[in-house]
Order: sequence, then C-alpha cells, then structure tokens
Amino acid sequence: MVSEAPPFWWMKADWRAWALSPISFVYGRVAGRRMARGRRAHIPLPVICVGNFTVGGAGKTPTAIALAKAAKQRGLRPGFLSRGYGGSLDVTTLVDPDHHRAEAVGDEALLLAREAPTVISRKRVDGAHRLIAEGADLIIMDDGFQSARLALDFSLVVIDTVRGIGNGHLVPGGPVRAPIAEQMRQLSAILKVGDGEAADRLVRKAARAGKQIHVATLRPRQQQTLSGSSVLAFTGIADPEKFYRTVHQVSGLIAVHRSFPDHHFFSEDEIVSLLEDARSQGLTLVTTAKDAVRLAGRHGPAEDLLKSLKVVEVDMVFDDHQAPAKIIDAAFAHFRERRLKSTSPCRP
Repeated sequence: MVSEAPPFWWMKADWRAWALSPISFVYGRVAGRRMARGRRAHIPLPVICVGNFTVGGAGKTPTAIALAKAAKQRGLRPGFLSRGYGGSLDVTTLVDPDHHRAEAVGDEALLLAREAPTVISRKRVDGAHRLIAEGADLIIMDDGFQSARLALDFSLVVIDTVRGIGNGHLVPGGPVRAPIAEQMRQLSAILKVGDGEAADRLVRKAARAGKQIHVATLRPRQQQTLSGSSVLAFTGIADPEKFYRTVHQVSGLIAVHRSFPDHHFFSEDEIVSLLEDARSQGLTLVTTAKDAVRLAGRHGPAEDLLKSLKVVEVDMVFDDHQAPAKIIDAAFAHFRERRLKSTSPCRP
C-alpha cells in the first residue's frame, strides 16, 4: 500500500491519473478479489473496524477513541487492534504508552493506548487473541477494512467531506484503496466528517443502498485557545490543511506553517530549524497530538521542542450523541448472530 498521497490524487483527474489507469485497474482487481474472497477468522469477541475508502487520514483514530469512550461508559472493556504503522516492531506487542516510543510502535498506537489497552500486530488474528488474553470484551480495529483477516461485526468507514475520495481513481492513479462497489457492499455505515460537499455523492449512494449514515465533526478540546497568538504551525499528518483549519478555530494566527509527510519522524536539523525560526520571529510553536508523540522520549532538541510547543488536541464529536452506543449495540447483535450460526448443527 502506498503510504504517501501525491497532491494530484486530491485534484480533478488529470493526465497522471489516466496514465496510471492500467496499473490502477490491475490493483483494483486484486484488491477487490481479496476483499470479496478473503477468508476471515472468527474471534470470540465482537469486532468493530474503523476504516476509510482511501489512503490518507480521514479521522479514523479519533473515531476509534470516541467508540472506546462510549464502550467504557457502558461498562465494557474495549481494546484497540492496530498494525502499528510507522513502527519498527514486527512482533505482537501490548503497547505501553509510558515506555514505548513511536519509532517502535507507531504514533497512532501510542494515542490509542492512552485510552484503552492497545495491541499492535502485523497479524490481526494474533493481535486479537492477545487482546482476549488481556481481558478485552470488545475489539476496535484502527484501519484494516480492506485487508482484515478477522470476521468484522461492524465496519464504520470514515470519509472527510472536504477531500472526499479525491480524484476517484484507484492506487496508484488515485487514493482509493479498493473498488468502491466492493467497499460499499461490505461496509456497515459511513461516518461523514465535516461540513464540506466532496463526499455528498458517495453518501447518497450509500443511503440508497440502505447503509447507515452518521455525521460527526472534529472539534478542538474544550478550553483550548491560542488567544490570537501568532504561531508557527507544523505537522506531519496526511491532511495538514485540516490541522491548520483547527488552529484557526482556536484563534491562532498562522504566520508560518511547515508540512511534513504523514507519520514523519523529525530529524534533529528539522527540529533545530523549527526552534530557531519560532524564536527569531517571536512565534508560538503548535502541532498535533500525533506529531507530539513522535517527539516524546527523545532528548536534546526534540525534548526542547516538546517542552516549548502547544499541542492542539481534537475529539470526534457525533451529531447524534447516541450514535457510538448504537454502533456498539449493532456490533454485539451481529456478533451474537455470528456465534449462533457457528454453533448451529449443519442441515442436510
């Protein structure tokens, strides 16, 4: 899977997308067959998968966290299952947010581990069994919708309403991970994030197909404000413009912004440059929680940067505050049906 989204993916399809269309066609056939025919292991716990249609962030991690919070409010013990993208560990690992670093387990896993037990595993089945051993009674997968090797009880696909599915082409000509028709067939619901219009056509298509539609907004945490401060905003996430819009929401005046690749580990030279530029221009350094965890645990300039910056954190807020609970209920209902079918005697 391509990890970085070229800018042309998010524009109207041009010659680059069309030139790559033969490769995209082959990629789509393979990805579609894999989704349609994938043999999935049945785990003795309900499994919710939070995914997206495309490469690049749409808000999966804050959505997964919102679902875990709702689960805990109901007395459940949720556990997160992540591939640990960006981390170096290739063994199934229970993430310790106080000791692990992003270089080992990935930035998203560290954010998830602050909320609930989190296991990273290249093999989802092994990771699920580790969560069972840790006492989880609900598994929330962060990503993996197109490639899951687990039987899914609820698949929530998150779509950003500003970027939508970009030019609509499959990788590598565009950001789409698998044929939309197959993704639409297998998803349980769409979570529409924001108030843009780029996702409207796809959302209408899902509604006509009888899929649930939920609506949410990424909102800055309460009592966060930059009070009109001039800031140097920097980030290494899939959609940096989303972060810059959030900075404006909390009254930050962006004098300088620096965008890095998604999951970027800042070099010492880059960190020194950020510190010196902010100091020389009298700017406040601001970044995301995801960027901040990639600085944690390091010494020298990285430690200085982490101490001097402000982190703007966000939450996924559903328009229907009961929606997370409804999703959890639906997952448990499907799980009970799945278990009943697996234990029913075969009919002649």
